[in-house]
Amino acid sequence: MSESTSASPADPRQDEPEPIRAVPLRHPGRWISGALVLIALGLFAWGAATNEAYRWDVYFQYLFDRRITAAAWKTIQLTVLAMLFAVLLGVLLAVMRLSPNPVLRSVAWLYLWVFRGTPVYVQLVLWGLFPSIYKQIDIGIPFVHQFVHIDVQGINAAFLFAVIGLALNEAAYMAEIVRAGISSVPEGQIEASTALGMSWSQTIRRTVLPQAMRVIIPPTGNELISMLKTTSLVAAVPYSLELYGRARDISGANFQPIPLLLVAATWYLAITSVLMIGQFYLERYFSKGVSRQLTARQLQALADAQNTPVAGLTLDTPKPGAPGEDAR
Repeated sequence: MSESTSASPADPRQDEPEPIRAVPLRHPGRWISGALVLIALGLFAWGAATNEAYRWDVYFQYLFDRRITAAAWKTIQLTVLAMLFAVLLGVLLAVMRLSPNPVLRSVAWLYLWVFRGTPVYVQLVLWGLFPSIYKQIDIGIPFVHQFVHIDVQGINAAFLFAVIGLALNEAAYMAEIVRAGISSVPEGQIEASTALGMSWSQTIRRTVLPQAMRVIIPPTGNELISMLKTTSLVAAVPYSLELYGRARDISGANFQPIPLLLVAATWYLAITSVLMIGQFYLERYFSKGVSRQLTARQLQALADAQNTPVAGLTLDTPKPGAPGEDAR
């Protein structure tokens, strides 16, 4: 009986090289810098906890005060309403800027030039003076007959003026965001829609905007968060029932501005965190169907174009004389 060998000569494992024993590179500087940062944060937290100027007892007293929570809800309403009108107007302005009509393009450019070139605080102050500028608004046929008369000075519309002021300012920035998203859509998509008989407005509504949403959503989420913080400027209208205005009014009564500012900052952070979570899921929703990985069919087509076989993929090729082959 012949003695059996442990491995056959044709065993491919004999030709395999020995595995490389890689030793990770040491980075002591990372540990040192991380320790220094943790120590600095710990010292700051200890100093803030022991500093009597922060008055943490007053902070926890007013953190969930009924007036503060009502003001936080008013801030959310201001943010959502202003951003909603800003998005709608921004889409309209972006379409006007891309329109072949020179009048629409000029009007949209003039709007962006005015509202992007002046501070939002100045605009809100002007909206606060709106009842002094326009004491009465008449709606009807000019110089013939007016159907509706609105006494602006007799109405208390500070909240409405605050929403209008924030929305008109934000619409100028949203118009540029939407225009950038529309410009990111390939020209072939527009040409294909035109070839199918779609009008310019149908092409924008059915083809361009759905594809541009992946580019529009991320900066729009940032603008929404910025809008939340911009609501603290509506005191210029004047409107003081939002979060910062209410915290300032309370601090003016108890002479404790620092803890009340911390209360307002805490609520701003909480609302911003919720908005960031919503932005994350919204971006993921509009990113459906977009993948950086090629499918097996795409990889095989790319390999065929380069005459390179792809491991694990087989492609049936017709044999000579098979049905469907062109006779030569």
